[in-house]
Amino acid sequence: MAMYTLLFLSGGTGTRMHNAVPKQYMLLAGKPVIMHILERVDQMDRISDVVVVCADEYISSIELMLNQYGVRKPVRFAPAGATRQESVKSGLSLITSDNIILHEAARPFVKVEDFERLMDHPTPNATYGLSIPFSVLRGHDKVEGILTRSELVNVQLPQKFQTKLLKEAHRRAADEHLEFTEDASMIYHYFPDTEIAICPGLDYDIKLTTRMDMLTGERIYDEFFGRRK
Repeated sequence: MAMYTLLFLSGGTGTRMHNAVPKQYMLLAGKPVIMHILERVDQMDRISDVVVVCADEYISSIELMLNQYGVRKPVRFAPAGATRQESVKSGLSLITSDNIILHEAARPFVKVEDFERLMDHPTPNATYGLSIPFSVLRGHDKVEGILTRSELVNVQLPQKFQTKLLKEAHRRAADEHLEFTEDASMIYHYFPDTEIAICPGLDYDIKLTTRMDMLTGERIYDEFFGRRK
């Protein structure tokens, strides 16, 4: 049975939330957003340890939260980069285990069974993905092309990857100065023959980005978690 390190991204500044505190440290259902996932991960034996990528100024606050909420799993910290891609690469530098679960603090609604379903998938590299329910076009100020909705997937986290593969993809991307918005597409770009499975997505797995998302998140928590951990 494969074991995993959780690479947990918590370096966002939350500029679109228009709040002095980044969204991952705001309260959701009376608990800091970041702790919802860390508490659940603490229940999973197949995740051996956690690497949190964050700004240095928040390390002491997170350590206090871990103690307050009784998280016992080993947690290490890596400095956040200027971009998401740099943050992932920073966290990877601390990981020696063969397999990684990649997740982000701004997605606090993933359940223990959702993590377990991903880990149970027989393909070693996999992501959650949700069908796109709306029509899409290519362009900004004007229509410049057509995209076929049935061929598109809304990428969700968590994802799982073989550590060696993800490290090599990030090394190549850094050498070539290429930027990717998420890691499944990066691996596909450099290793197109490697299968990356898409697990059926989770309609409640939203990313907290705006103030409206926080309001929606409170309702999601009531509906799917019932104010439980």
